[in-house]
Amino acid sequence: MPDIPGTSALTQLFQEERSQGEATWFSLPGGATLFETGEPADHLYFLRTGRLGAFRRSENGELEFMGVIRPGEPAGEMSLISGAPHSGTVIALRDSEIFALPSDVFFEACESDAHVMTELARLMILRSRQAETKASIGEPSVFGFLAASPGLQVRAIADRIGREIGKLGYSVKVVGAEASQASTGWFSEIEQRTDFVLYAAEAEDGGWRTVVGRQVDRLFWVGDGEASSPSVPPIQAPLAAQGLVDLILVQPRLRRAPRRSQAWVDVLRPARVFQLHRDGAADVKRIARVIAGQSVGLVLSGGGARAYAHVGAIKALQERGVPIDFVGGVSMGAIIGAGLAMGWDEPELEARIRDAFVATSPLDDIALPLLAMTRGDKVRERLAKHFGDTQISDLWLPFFCVSSNLTTGSYEIHKSGLLREALRATISLPGVLPPATNAEDNVLVDGAVMKNFPADLMRLSHLGPIVGVDVSRGRSITADDVARPESVWRWIRTGDWRKGPPIVSLLMRAATVSTGRDLAAAREATDVLVTPDLTGVEIRDWSAFEPAVEAGYRATLEALDKLKHPVTELRRRPSMHESEAIETKAAQ
Repeated sequence: MPDIPGTSALTQLFQEERSQGEATWFSLPGGATLFETGEPADHLYFLRTGRLGAFRRSENGELEFMGVIRPGEPAGEMSLISGAPHSGTVIALRDSEIFALPSDVFFEACESDAHVMTELARLMILRSRQAETKASIGEPSVFGFLAASPGLQVRAIADRIGREIGKLGYSVKVVGAEASQASTGWFSEIEQRTDFVLYAAEAEDGGWRTVVGRQVDRLFWVGDGEASSPSVPPIQAPLAAQGLVDLILVQPRLRRAPRRSQAWVDVLRPARVFQLHRDGAADVKRIARVIAGQSVGLVLSGGGARAYAHVGAIKALQERGVPIDFVGGVSMGAIIGAGLAMGWDEPELEARIRDAFVATSPLDDIALPLLAMTRGDKVRERLAKHFGDTQISDLWLPFFCVSSNLTTGSYEIHKSGLLREALRATISLPGVLPPATNAEDNVLVDGAVMKNFPADLMRLSHLGPIVGVDVSRGRSITADDVARPESVWRWIRTGDWRKGPPIVSLLMRAATVSTGRDLAAAREATDVLVTPDLTGVEIRDWSAFEPAVEAGYRATLEALDKLKHPVTELRRRPSMHESEAIETKAAQ
């Protein structure tokens, strides 16, 4: 039976109990589950080698990655001490060796040696503080890059990414096939003394590809964006089941939008898709921020015409040099976020929003209200005009939007498929626009009905800081907005009918009111919360572009001015050098 490295009270406890036959040792293959949420906490586990990942289930059943458990650390200690079932699921990210100590043996040891409980309590307090301060200590630190197309020179790409991570203040080691014969101890040593390790394998690297696929915390497939699908057979990666495998598509032409990403997604099923210009420094920096936990996610709420404020928020973020690496939104927030993900600069974004919504109302194709008050033809035509046949996977930035699935009674996250169809679903306000349907014949309506501010959904796939712009807060609708017009003819003659009848305001506001629970979850996931003052901007006044944009711009600048650190560093994990300095200072 192998030895347990380390000299702490916990490691000594496991050494002693192992020698007495109380602690059991076993191997857990990559992808296997150590324990599930809800199972009784009857053992304290200790990781000797490998990596474990902690996960919890989101509202719709998806696994949400919480952090990494590294060699020398325990697992399941909080539930064991509290006497409650496990609150999360722990899965082996790679082949791991684990020691297990029964709960009764552990508590007997605590009675005879107070240092054991003291050390465990210190670790639990540290992890709790990290969660409260949104620190990034438990994030992955070992990443793999595997070629899915020949001739890409993946090692060179990893080198470029590594240099950018180094500029963020971390130590980085990039390793290629020269380490294919290295021992397990060599891998453990380099991973323990370096902030980030990047393993790179070319298409022809044979067995090294398999090693990389089983040796990392998170994996990137790297493919040729002009190819229709992988030409190198993908290996079986244990991380795929946990949503920890991503795709980087190298695009050789700066001015041509990606076109074939969906075929790659259908084959590899990645959790996220990143587009990388072959010579684009900005994209390399983005992936470096993603790895270092400093990428920025932007979440935009729904809110009818009030969502114009998002255009001002984006302008303020860009003026202050805040990078936007991920985008998510609901309803009109999704429309504006999709434009950003398309790669539209500020003038183009403003011009297209004006053309699609401001110049003429998108909701004046009034219909006999069998399903809705409008036919929805104008909205459908404008989405097709501005977004064409773009697939979500072909966007320059990772993007998602949310609709409400009335068939299943839960929200629907759109991360792939035809962009305009996803946008048509997320803005299908019940009673105003006819509902959309999907391939399973489910009925989809405006995402604001169930999840108007999905910052918590952004957190499922993004570990860095989140900027959220919520235009649904504050005083929004008054008695005047829902008053019956004194004269129908005057209402028609003045053109006010193009906004839709007052019931539209009522329906739109009713759909965008978040519950206290949803708002609390969204605020918890948000690092910078922007709530523009949109008093005076009526939710169906599609001509109120300038005041809404200005409100969003001012509110975002005010929120940024209150920060003590740049947005990218709000969840910064300390480097090993910084951690050692903090520990030394604390000891003094």
